[in-house]
Amino acid sequence: MIELKGVTKQFDDYKVLDKIDLTIPKGTAFGLLGSNGAGKSTILRLISGIYSPEEGEVCTDGEKVYDNPAIKEKIFFINDETIQFTTFTLEELKNYYKCFYPKFSEELFEKLRSTINLPLKKKMSTFSKGMKRQAIVITALACQTDYLLLDEAFDGLDPTMRIIVKRMLVDAMIDRQLTTVISSHNLKEINEVCDRVALLHQGNIVFSRELDSVKGNIHKIQAVFRAADASMPQSYSKEELSGTGIELLHFEKNQSVYHLIAKGDVEDIRKKLEPKNPIVLDILPLSLEEIFIYEMEALGYDFNAIEIEK
Repeated sequence: MIELKGVTKQFDDYKVLDKIDLTIPKGTAFGLLGSNGAGKSTILRLISGIYSPEEGEVCTDGEKVYDNPAIKEKIFFINDETIQFTTFTLEELKNYYKCFYPKFSEELFEKLRSTINLPLKKKMSTFSKGMKRQAIVITALACQTDYLLLDEAFDGLDPTMRIIVKRMLVDAMIDRQLTTVISSHNLKEINEVCDRVALLHQGNIVFSRELDSVKGNIHKIQAVFRAADASMPQSYSKEELSGTGIELLHFEKNQSVYHLIAKGDVEDIRKKLEPKNPIVLDILPLSLEEIFIYEMEALGYDFNAIEIEK
């Protein structure tokens, strides 16, 4: 598994990560979420051994990654940039990586290449952005590493190619328990591919847990409350509703209807709101996109500035 223990990473006076702890179990499809500058790409570069931490340890299978070629043979990192490959043909790219990854499979490479019909002999400078992304993904999978790290995994892919690449990744996860760590702004893709997620904010881990647990712990509430004399709806402030013990991430009132976002167990939320005499009390699950927005809003981030691909 991958472990970050008390990791701090700093560039000049800017602290990107501040004593974070993160565990990514083997065989997991793990998603990294967060606003721009939260530290997602930095974590991937630490895991791959490109960066070394100022404090703490980054370990894979119990060994430190930085300056450790034997461990790096188990890891393939796909950067969000592909410009460094433009002077290669696809065949040259394949041969380049074969030098570093002893488990490279020519058979798997050709099977994947023929699936998307990429030319072997053309310079990658002639490829579209999506074709370059496809080329490096099939090369990464053919290296047959234990760990695959993807920064903005599906960037530049059209809808058809997204499906094909996702299928390739899922097949590798199933066939050989490939551990995949994906950083993406496309929360729909994270939702479809990953089974665990971590949310980062200003260099810290807000949460790290199974995706089903994340979805089951945050709820959308629509409520109307009855006044004591029952002649008209009761009005409550955010502070009054929070005083029931409910952890509110978002509070909005439209005439007599309350639109709330709350964390916690559904039945516990119902129980705590009962003394307020609800006439209407609907508790609904949220999408991952909504969870991300409201968690960030609770941390003081302007959710109107968050760009989410839907």
